[in-house]
Amino acid sequence: MSAAGTLPSREQAITLLHEWIENPNLRKHCYAVEAAMRRYAAIYGEDPERWGLTGLIHDFDWERHPDAERHPMLGVEYLRENGWPEDVCRAILGHATYSGVPRDTLMAKALFACDELCGLLVACALVTPGKTLDQVEVASVRKKMKRADFARNVNRDDILTGATELGVDLDQHIATTLEAVRGIKGELGL
Repeated sequence: MSAAGTLPSREQAITLLHEWIENPNLRKHCYAVEAAMRRYAAIYGEDPERWGLTGLIHDFDWERHPDAERHPMLGVEYLRENGWPEDVCRAILGHATYSGVPRDTLMAKALFACDELCGLLVACALVTPGKTLDQVEVASVRKKMKRADFARNVNRDDILTGATELGVDLDQHIATTLEAVRGIKGELGL
């Protein structure tokens, strides 16, 4: 795929994602996390391509390894075998709280902070009258976070911990991530 430790192109990452993921909603989740990561990279003066690709492929192995015993560890093993940079691999491992890999870089913290929140934002958009991200507001996201019956698969503790680890106010984090995913709303169908 790439020389050892060099960042593949976005086209190579998309090819990998599409080879491993058939579910269009999981693909869209990865696109949303990519958009959020690119936004945070710009905010922190980091490399939007590197951060974006990390977000894009963070769940690429989920369909093949849909459990805590294998995801994302086996996916990262594949990435390492194919020359992906170690900082990207470690960030992907760190997004799984059970991996034992600490989130010790800003990129790893941002990935963890954006992952579950992107899922919640999409769920919030799907219950608006127009099924669009344009109708989602920070206050409504906060209210829906408190409802245990809404988007049950979204881990609220991870959202809260992610914002804390990233050092951002939760409302600002929601607003920043929402703005980022609105930028690709057409690609998301929202």
